[in-house]
Amino acid sequence: MITIIGSGKVGGDAALFCALKKIDNEILLLDVVKGLPQGEAMDLNHMLSEQGIDVNIRGSNDYSDMKDSKVVVVVAGSGRKPGMTRMDLLKINAGIVKDVVENIKKYASDSIIVPVTNPLDPIVHITYKTSGFDRSRIIGMGNMLDLSRFIQFIHEATGHSRDSIRALVIGEHGESMLPLPRFSTVSGIPLSSILPSEKLDQLVQDTRQVAAKVIELKGATVHAPGNAISAIVEAILKDRKRVIPVATPLDGEYGQSNVSIGVPAVIGRKGVEKIIELDLNQQEREWFNKGVDGVKTALAGI
Repeated sequence: MITIIGSGKVGGDAALFCALKKIDNEILLLDVVKGLPQGEAMDLNHMLSEQGIDVNIRGSNDYSDMKDSKVVVVVAGSGRKPGMTRMDLLKINAGIVKDVVENIKKYASDSIIVPVTNPLDPIVHITYKTSGFDRSRIIGMGNMLDLSRFIQFIHEATGHSRDSIRALVIGEHGESMLPLPRFSTVSGIPLSSILPSEKLDQLVQDTRQVAAKVIELKGATVHAPGNAISAIVEAILKDRKRVIPVATPLDGEYGQSNVSIGVPAVIGRKGVEKIIELDLNQQEREWFNKGVDGVKTALAGI
């Protein structure tokens, strides 16, 4: 069973994408708001019925219902409002997530946790410390979402099929994220062979800034996060061994410890099965460390 804690727009979309991909036969939507997860589950089940998809979605306000969940996605918390940075949310959401994780420990102690709540990287580390789980079982969603945006900008700049693009974004899920043109290709052709350096720099800047633009235009990002969650959950439950950039606690990798941040990792049935260390150049490492410093500063503040 997949449990998604938080039944707002992103939680509902995550359930939708997980159901459409038939990742598991049962999905539980949990929320403290009475009626919200039940109503969302009803709506989704009606859609799945017409599609002929035999995945059952349930809604509940009772944490005990997530017993025996294989994966627990944590979307609970306050959303980012126009003009807010992800870090602005930390003091609001840290307490909410700690309470949620205590309930995961109580009722789904063997699960893998996928934090989504912003600010993502500090929340991942709070989840890790609160849960006491092995770090391989804490998989933050952030850079998978950033990656979807980077791929779109590469698609727009080159005109080539999205399906042929392989790219990578690591680091903080925020203003110091690190899109990596040097590790990105179109059908195996290095991106640097297709686009001039000025254009590559623009793609990086656009990727860093686009989330705020979406929020300004429509109030929240919904569909891309929902899909990113489902991609990670699918890699876990279907044991895909897929290389995905995810936020996870570091223990010496990239020269960092006592912090959680986005890195490329092999994701499978056991969670983070291997962290891949890239040979970053000086500029890339400076940006990566800038994100680390921001996360550590945020954690020190609480």
